Amino acid sequence: MRLIDTHTHLDFPDFDGDREGLLANAQASGVERMVVLGVYQDNWQRVWDLACSDARLPAALGLHPVYLEQHRPEHLVQLRAWLERLHGDPRLCAVGEFGLDYYLPELDKQRQQDLFEAQLQLACDFALPSLLHVRRSHAQVIATLKRYKPARGGIIHAFAGSYEEAREYIKLGFFLGLGGAATWPQALRLRKTLPRLPLDSVVLETDAPDMAPVMFPGVRNSPEHLPAIAEALAEVMGVQMRELAEASTRNACELFGW
Repeated sequence: MRLIDTHTHLDFPDFDGDREGLLANAQASGVERMVVLGVYQDNWQRVWDLACSDARLPAALGLHPVYLEQHRPEHLVQLRAWLERLHGDPRLCAVGEFGLDYYLPELDKQRQQDLFEAQLQLACDFALPSLLHVRRSHAQVIATLKRYKPARGGIIHAFAGSYEEAREYIKLGFFLGLGGAATWPQALRLRKTLPRLPLDSVVLETDAPDMAPVMFPGVRNSPEHLPAIAEALAEVMGVQMRELAEASTRNACELFGW
């Protein structure tokens, strides 16, 4: 069984003590690639160094809305320079993580929107997928995507919206990232939505070290957990685990051109 973890932060210090062992364990369980996403200017080099050191760790670079106060106008200029320099390098797979976060009230919505649109334009300019953080902001994200119409689409990370929102994203060429959140019984709406999603619209992810599944409560999440997450999600969706694994891997390969 082949699996791809489409969303990790394996550059974070949480993994400095055992990263190599973790990667070996993940690969032994069938996880053959793990996308590592940049979230602010200071960690792009760390993300890229990982991608250069290990073919299993393709990189994405972006400016995450939660770190809004750290971002400066020159960081967008630098992000464009990074994308220009790495254009065509197969180790760079996407722009991300970026998007809109309306859950945290201290994050200025207009500044978020400006940053979101600037990075969406970069994804369009360089024909790269967009890996999007969307929290309580589906309507605004969908409206913005309809204006920009990115040709390569992307992934809605940690999708937790309604079936109607899922349909809008799918029509826009986006895949829905599914991970630990839907394994929790409390995620009632999401668990009702999942069985209605077509398998050709979903990809699997962990968001390691965050969003641990119900099977591993309160511990650091890891790509090692992806097979267990896939098994739990398949049960919720009413399909065989192998069927979900094959579909999600095929979808990720289609998106990233692998």
